[in-house]
Formats: sequence, C-alpha cells, structure tokens
Amino acid sequence: MTALVQENIARELGIDRQLKQGGEATEIARRVEFIKQILRESGCKSLVLGISGGVDSLTAGRLCQLAVEQLRDEDYQARFIAVRLPYKTQADEQDAQASLDFIRPDSITTTNIAACVDGLMDNIAIDGLQPSAQLTDFAKGNVKARARMLAQYAIANFSHGLVVGTDHGAEAVMGFFTKFGDGACDLAPLSGLTKTQVRLLAGAMGAPAQLVRKAPTADLEELAPGKLDEVAYGCRYDEIDAYLMGEAVSPQARQIIENAYFKTAHKRALPRVPT
Repeated sequence: MTALVQENIARELGIDRQLKQGGEATEIARRVEFIKQILRESGCKSLVLGISGGVDSLTAGRLCQLAVEQLRDEDYQARFIAVRLPYKTQADEQDAQASLDFIRPDSITTTNIAACVDGLMDNIAIDGLQPSAQLTDFAKGNVKARARMLAQYAIANFSHGLVVGTDHGAEAVMGFFTKFGDGACDLAPLSGLTKTQVRLLAGAMGAPAQLVRKAPTADLEELAPGKLDEVAYGCRYDEIDAYLMGEAVSPQARQIIENAYFKTAHKRALPRVPT
C-alpha cells in the first residue's frame, strides 16, 4: 500500500523519472519549446519572473531568456522581464545579482514590496483576535509572497505578458508555496522536476556552481531569517527527491512527505464549487 501511495503521488505531480545526467540538453530544449508554445498561443509579448537568488528562479529565468531569444529569431517579438522584489534589504542580494548576470535578461526592474506589506499588515485588525508574534510573522510571510505576485501581474499587465512560476515537484509534494502567492502563475516550466533535476538543468546551462548548490530558503519569516527549506520540512531534499523517483526512503521521511502532501492538497486544487 505504501508503494502504491508513493507511485500515485509521483504520477499526480507529473514527476519526470526519465531525466538523468546526460539528458539535460534534450530536456532544456523541450522546456524552452514549451515556454515558446505557451507564449505564442497566448498572443502575449513578454514573460515576467521574480528573481530571488535561488536556483529555481535562476533556472526558470534562463529558460525564459532562451525562449524569447529563439522566438525573436523566428520573427515573434517577445522579451523577458526579470523582476527583483526585495522586502526592504535582502540579505543575499549578491546572489540575486549573480543570477541576473547569468540569466542576462532583456529587462530588469526592481519593486521593493516593504511599503505594500507593512501598510497592509498595519491596517489589519480583527475584533477579539490577538495573534501571537509567531502567527503574525507567519501571516506576514504569506503577505510578502502575495505582494510579490501582485507586482509581477501588474508588470505583466503593463507589458502584455505572462507571469512565470518556479514551482517544481519537490516543492509541490511538500506544499511549500504560498497559495495565491508564489503558487500563482500563468506557466510553470519547472513542473515535474525534482530539486536534483532543477540543479542538473541549471548546471548544464552553465550557472555558477555556488548558485546551483546554494541551500534553498524562502526567507519569509522575520523571527527566523534565512530559515532553510529543509529545516521547515523536517527532512532533506535528497530524501524528497528519492521518494518522488520511486526509491526507498526512511519511514520517518516517508511519513513527513506523505503527511505534507495530503495536508496541503488544497493548495494544489482549484477552488471548491457546489456540485
């Protein structure tokens, strides 16, 4: 039964178990072609993506830039807009700038979300509720993620564009994204990849090694700045990836992954409607 659950989860998330070292060029070309197809079908003229300094946005960003360059060669005018979305001052800003240097986007713009987030949080008051400092910090983290997506959609409106997401299989199975925040987008070119595979594609495209291997963090919590994804999960990415690839993992890791998957099912579903 446990093996069946594992297989069902991998299938539902569209995990690509065929991609191994040596097949990067074919997979990069396939995903670039996917981006081109979506942009052509939409009739839109730009792709918009927030660049954080992590390997996910770095990989998706480079795929987008390759896609628009190919489209222009095919006489379809399109451009890629990379967006920096810091909250006040970002601790790893140098990594974000290194990512931009690697991606070489057509356009770069910066929107600091601090005033938006702080203004909203300062004006929320609910009679009878006194949330703890921890709950307030958690809620504010989600507001940050949603504010970033608001900014990206505004830029997409201005540029007749589509918003690109960075969700992949390892984050999807853990539900490690903000609903209607970084989980909201028009296309998700990393979908179905494990974290290992994302790094594989990034390395194959020539990304700097320190960014490819950088320990991932959402960095949304002010009470725990720089908190690593794996600390939030309670298990390692290599365990999550092994699970998604159908390999054996420890009973503890299996329980953590499956509990997270079922608990966060609502994040991966459309809004519920009457039947």
